[in-house]
Amino acid sequence: MGYAVLADLDKQLSTDDLIQLTDDENNGTVNTTRVSNALADADTEIDGYLGSRYPLPLASPPPILNKLAVDITIYNLYGRRGGPPEHVEKRYTNAVRFLERLAEGKISLGSEDPEGTGSGDTAQVSSGQDRTFNRTTLENF
Repeated sequence: MGYAVLADLDKQLSTDDLIQLTDDENNGTVNTTRVSNALADADTEIDGYLGSRYPLPLASPPPILNKLAVDITIYNLYGRRGGPPEHVEKRYTNAVRFLERLAEGKISLGSEDPEGTGSGDTAQVSSGQDRTFNRTTLENF
């Protein structure tokens, strides 16, 4: 199963917008095949980043991946029509930036991170060297 579905897009786009972005045949309906393809493309893009750090597929994808998949899918759908509006492009750029930082290990998926790096009392700081600071190691500092 993917990170997002058509119902998730309905929360961000009106039905009229979805029709305009997918109905090449002018049937007046949302072309669900095109939506499914755009959703699958977003999943592939996300997995390209996640695969460098996590074993795929994720057993329980965290909700942030749903948001990212929606933003990427909407961007891709607008791309079929000559380009996205500025706010759609900004959301896509932010999604990609998040995925890049995630792949680099600079951020985690939070408490639902499959590697378990999003919880506990250990704070991880990236300074170009591998260091982990926690209450114990800083106790006598």
